[in-house]
Amino acid sequence: MTMRQTLELMKLRIGFMIALTAVTGYGAVAEKVSAVSAALLVVAMVLGSGGSAVFNHVWDRDIDRLMKRTRNRPLASGLTDPATALWLAAGLMTAGMALAALAFNWVVALHLFLGAFVYAVIYTVWLKRRTWWNIVFGGAAGSFALLAGAAVVEPTQWMLPALLAVTLFLWTPSHFWALAILLTEDYRAAGIPMAPVVMGEKNTAWLILANSAALVASSLAPWALGYLGTPYAVTAVAMGTILIAMNLKLVSSPTRKWAGWNFAASIPYLLGLFVGVFLDKHWM
Repeated sequence: MTMRQTLELMKLRIGFMIALTAVTGYGAVAEKVSAVSAALLVVAMVLGSGGSAVFNHVWDRDIDRLMKRTRNRPLASGLTDPATALWLAAGLMTAGMALAALAFNWVVALHLFLGAFVYAVIYTVWLKRRTWWNIVFGGAAGSFALLAGAAVVEPTQWMLPALLAVTLFLWTPSHFWALAILLTEDYRAAGIPMAPVVMGEKNTAWLILANSAALVASSLAPWALGYLGTPYAVTAVAMGTILIAMNLKLVSSPTRKWAGWNFAASIPYLLGLFVGVFLDKHWM
């Protein structure tokens, strides 16, 4: 297995997003953010996320061969041996949990494991091929990353991290369903019951809008309950307004073009919330 294949199997783009989520959880409860602690947290989360991603590649190699987007992945194309990939997955997961436990505490390691378990087992093995609810519950993987970051400081400070974890949980369906509209034919060819395959693009667009309304409302809960202040609230309202406007456009025109714009808009929305947390807690 080459280094390039290893990095592709680890899905590093998702791994760094998971790591950034964990750092946001850390920043939400820390009086002062340590660069060393943040860096160690990033490494631990990338390793753990990478382990679950490699397992996802192994388990899904049969359906990956049926989709244009994934047919050239190392396992789908036969370039990498499944047994070797499973050893890599186990090694990455073990290394991530060990680093989390040694550098921080067992609660961080536990949340890292739970996030990986949700993605690898609950989503990939149990739900993905059975129901369009797959990504709804699979989204809990990112929520555990945020809780892992918060546990770096004090595992008993749970209220603000829990509120932010709920927001992250609700973000995933709006983000992924827009992508699923773009990839409807791929998922249909592979027999994966993603929302647009089961209910069509128009109904999925309405589903995204309803979910985003709950998402934006949840994002304001930390401000409404007094855990975060005006800088965060302004950021959450501004980013939420843009997201809802994009969703409304998708409802009126449920095309691949606007699905792409909605998918693209969901990423800066989440990053904007992360910035809002740091603005509120550390810079204003």
